[in-house]
Amino acid sequence: MFRKTLKKDPELFQNVSEGLRRLYRTKLFPLEDTYRFHDFHSPALEDADFDNKPMVLLVGQYSTGKTTFIRHLMEQDFPGMRIGPEPTTDSFIAVMHGEQDGVIPGNALVVDPKKPFRKLNAFGNAFLNRFMCAQLPNPVLESISIIDTPGILSGEKQRISRGYDFAAVLEWFAERVDRIILLFDAHKLDISDEFSEVIRALKNHEDKMRVVLNKADQISTQQLMRVYGALMWSLGKIINTPEVVRVYIGSFWAQPLLVPDNRKLFEAEEQDLFLDIQSLPRNAALRKLNDLIKRARLAKVHAYIISSLKKEMPSVFGKDSKKKELINNLGEIYQRIEKEHQISPGDFPNISKMQEILNGQDFSKFASLKPKLLEQVEDMLAHDIARLMALVRQEEAAMPSQSVHGGAFEGAMSGPFGHGYGEGASEGIDELEWVVGRDKPSYDEIFYTLGPINGKVSGAAAKKEMLKSKLPNTVLGKIWKLADVDRDGYLDDEEFALANHLIKVKLEGHELPAELPNHLVPPSKHMLFSATNRNRA
Repeated sequence: MFRKTLKKDPELFQNVSEGLRRLYRTKLFPLEDTYRFHDFHSPALEDADFDNKPMVLLVGQYSTGKTTFIRHLMEQDFPGMRIGPEPTTDSFIAVMHGEQDGVIPGNALVVDPKKPFRKLNAFGNAFLNRFMCAQLPNPVLESISIIDTPGILSGEKQRISRGYDFAAVLEWFAERVDRIILLFDAHKLDISDEFSEVIRALKNHEDKMRVVLNKADQISTQQLMRVYGALMWSLGKIINTPEVVRVYIGSFWAQPLLVPDNRKLFEAEEQDLFLDIQSLPRNAALRKLNDLIKRARLAKVHAYIISSLKKEMPSVFGKDSKKKELINNLGEIYQRIEKEHQISPGDFPNISKMQEILNGQDFSKFASLKPKLLEQVEDMLAHDIARLMALVRQEEAAMPSQSVHGGAFEGAMSGPFGHGYGEGASEGIDELEWVVGRDKPSYDEIFYTLGPINGKVSGAAAKKEMLKSKLPNTVLGKIWKLADVDRDGYLDDEEFALANHLIKVKLEGHELPAELPNHLVPPSKHMLFSATNRNRA
């Protein structure tokens, strides 16, 4: 009895990376190995896959600004970088942190156990000759690594063979990266056959995918609206999901805007994209955990498929004809497994790809069903993953400030050129005069029509006036709380002016501050406000 309980106890882990590594090696890998998962889907994971920094994969047709985008983020050239209107980047370049500038060629890279690229060896020399790692000391690369890819070809160029399976390489990277950024040029939205094939290869990773409509400063607002609509329509035909993929519009390089009409839009979009990239280090452990769960679910389904095929095979005669029959009827086998084991249809691998690989396999060497291996994976998903999830939250709480710093990220945050500086509730932040004072005469006219007593209007009188803004009560309640600085339930002329200023801020589409900033405190309330803050502290 005691032994049985001990066996079911979840494993204890020091940290998330170590926990993921141990679970994979002891519980998931034996199942993958037994049913040849690595021949069909994805190579085995290595220690470096669990320890590496978050990675961002950039994908796009040639001349969409992929390499320029990397340079913009880092504000620095990297070894092997080439920029031009023609297909210049003909290699996969892993841009990573190093103490000195340098390039590591592909063949040397895939034998380095500290780098997460060893399994790329399977794609052969044609690929390895087009793969390199550019190392340089850059603060951005201390937190993330970036993968630059060859420009996807269009027109006649896409007929020329690359010598390796381009879509399969991108799929390999997609499984291991934290973010996939698809770049489009606002001038050429034609999605070539090769690009369509690539996007379909990334099908199971929509959660990691973001789209950037680059060079948007080169067209007018009206043209931009049409281009955006055309892009969404084109993507909708290729990415078969009910959710709309997030598209960031802008001009991601450090040059003057050609058409500055949409400057505010571009700044807001860039800020959103930067925040998304900056969140990657904090969410890296969660992403690895999520990917391991996805992999475990696929490995389970794969085990059921392979063992079913093994079970159906005759022991002596008619093996070849039975093999062809089973491959042709794979859809029926999927349906049977789905009903028998209550598995979601979305967990099954692509049927045509599976049939293609099965043609070259010897079914007699397949393993029969081993319930113990499947129980181990079930136990991992039911118990160990929950323990790791709690550990992820603990690690996140212990490192709240973990994000990407340096390069363009610093310029977007600091000083008067930081996003939103001097706008909305921040207007007047560096002015000597009280910013609300500009419009106070017009607010005073309304104030004195409300019949103030002893220089103050009641909450009921103020409410009647504030409701004219048509803002919801929840918002007006917050504005009242911010404007009633002395907390006496009444508003004097300065507080009433402040309330109206905050209403204007909200009506212009800006967010209200959580606490009243110093520059908005009415002049007569500065002493009181400082004392209240001291008491709170």
